[in-house]
Amino acid sequence: MGHVLVTGATGGIGRAVVGALAEAGHRVTAVGRGVGRLAVPGVEADLAEPGTLAAALAALEDAGELDDVQALVHCAGISPVEAVADAGPDTWRRTLAVNVASAAELVRRTLPALRRSQGHVVFVNASPGMTGVPRWSAFVGSKAALRELADSLREEEAAHGVRVTTVYPAATATDLLGEVRRAFGRAYDPASCIRPQTLAAMIVWVLSAPADAYPSELSVLPSPR
Repeated sequence: MGHVLVTGATGGIGRAVVGALAEAGHRVTAVGRGVGRLAVPGVEADLAEPGTLAAALAALEDAGELDDVQALVHCAGISPVEAVADAGPDTWRRTLAVNVASAAELVRRTLPALRRSQGHVVFVNASPGMTGVPRWSAFVGSKAALRELADSLREEEAAHGVRVTTVYPAATATDLLGEVRRAFGRAYDPASCIRPQTLAAMIVWVLSAPADAYPSELSVLPSPR
């Protein structure tokens, strides 16, 4: 089993992904804030400041821990609910930094290892087909950019054998979704959502795809009730 870096590991989806990967026998390193609370090794890093990631990863690099990375799973994300008229530069800067720029920088830092291992990058995106949502432009715009990052990376790195998958989960039962629904004045019923553990199991499945094929995109919906 391989060495996997996971961002957003203290969030609802990320924590479930860490647990599912560890249970499947992978060696997991969490990257982000508050990762000392987890039962896996972690690198404290501020994903809102992508320029600091090189220094944050230095200890891993010095220990040779970056050399054997076989997968990167980017779960980190923030989701401000603000109209365009109200969202200032800091909202846009932080949202794009956490949701996209930090992912791009982590990919850049781990690409030598991913190329050697013919590894896999998984980006957790937004709900399938999401576009043009009022009061959510920074979030939706950042996820559109994340999709373009994934699509470009897939084309660029195919010759090196690197796989790139975008996962589009519909409503998933996390504290963040509850906060977003309340900000929109909408009800939040976890029972009607995808369980984080279910989504995590699907991400583990993506990483275990056979040598001859893999899903470039995966849309995940709650089962009909």
